[in-house]
Amino acid sequence: MPFTEIADRVWVARYPWLDVNVSVVGGDRGLVVVDTHSSARVAREVVADVRALRAGEVVAVVNTHEHFDHTFGNVTFREEYGDALPIHATDEAAERTVSAGERIKRTYADAADDPHRDEVLETPIVPADHVFSSASVIDLGDRGVELVHPGRGHTGGDLVVRVPDADALLAGDLVEESAPPAYGADSFPMDWPLTLHLVLNLTTPGTVIVPGHGALVDRAFVQDQRADIGVVAETIRDLAGRGVPVDEALAAADWPFPREGLADAVRRGYAQLPRAQKRLPLI
Repeated sequence: MPFTEIADRVWVARYPWLDVNVSVVGGDRGLVVVDTHSSARVAREVVADVRALRAGEVVAVVNTHEHFDHTFGNVTFREEYGDALPIHATDEAAERTVSAGERIKRTYADAADDPHRDEVLETPIVPADHVFSSASVIDLGDRGVELVHPGRGHTGGDLVVRVPDADALLAGDLVEESAPPAYGADSFPMDWPLTLHLVLNLTTPGTVIVPGHGALVDRAFVQDQRADIGVVAETIRDLAGRGVPVDEALAAADWPFPREGLADAVRRGYAQLPRAQKRLPLI
């Protein structure tokens, strides 16, 4: 899958398995690869595609969060570029990479008919070793690549990558284009709206934004998605405040996203709310 330049020395390749985006940022000192795809095997294709750019050597990897489709290629990049290759992530994401990977392996172990089962199961899990809590910068000589943890949302350790001189922002799964935002058992639905508000503060009207999955988007798209994510949070707050039981909440309201993807959002949202914002269930 060839990379496309979407801003000055910022390239993106959109891979069909899980519709995941892998990005590359170039500078005088080399290349930074942002997210590494979903297995050691498929990451070899990513490495070949990066080399086909003929834009320099990879000097760092960034994981936008801990999920396997963004981290399982780490081992391949280490094999290709050496064990000293730095892998950057938030401290929260790095700490959870192995446990999150082991959980997804258990899921694939039970998926006998999945064509990717074997390559997921055979992939060694390599977590990031260069971590930060709020912000960091990778120095590429003629430009800095900014890593920012804007808050919790899709996971507790999401980061975005900002390339200021190119006016590009790589948003990971805090922003989704080809599917609704993914609320999982490790998501933070009540934090996500404010987190996206902070992400929007890192953009301009002309910023090119790369979601974790799907086509490029602009600031207006993120504003709309932030509004819908805000509706999810406020609906949860309203239902809990009225005493609607958590197991009845999905059916008790209209939602901006399909209900089948919101079970974890409701459960996690109810758990996040302080006791003062929840009433006893209605009888």
